[in-house]
Amino acid sequence: MENMKIFIEKGLNKLPQCKIIREEVFIKEQKFENEFDDIDTYAYHQLILIDDKPAATARIFAEENGVYHLGRVCVMKDLRGKNLGKTLLYNMESYAKMLGGKEMHLSAQTRAMDFYKKCGYTVYGEEFYDEYCPHINMKKIL
Repeated sequence: MENMKIFIEKGLNKLPQCKIIREEVFIKEQKFENEFDDIDTYAYHQLILIDDKPAATARIFAEENGVYHLGRVCVMKDLRGKNLGKTLLYNMESYAKMLGGKEMHLSAQTRAMDFYKKCGYTVYGEEFYDEYCPHINMKKIL
């Protein structure tokens, strides 16, 4: 995609545009209430800008034994369907691998499960609810 810029930084405060994207997608569009947490201070956040405008974001953080957790994956509504989600995933997988990661875990909204399956993730465990929304745990060997 033309005019794409990608940044990865530790700590949400270093990429304030990520907060704007998450507020738009998760709070305004999807009506989540508990979007921001302490993990934001130490997670690695990715920001994609298109024409210098906030387009997409995701975060990863280390768990244990080489496992990284991917979350807060979101793309602005008017830019969906342009492979930005895949770009987020592959960049974060590569970054986790560079940091010593062996496996990536995530909690997908069940409606997004097929997207993650196409990207090589497999389901484990039972469906659960985060706020009002059904989720499923998924993982991928890096």
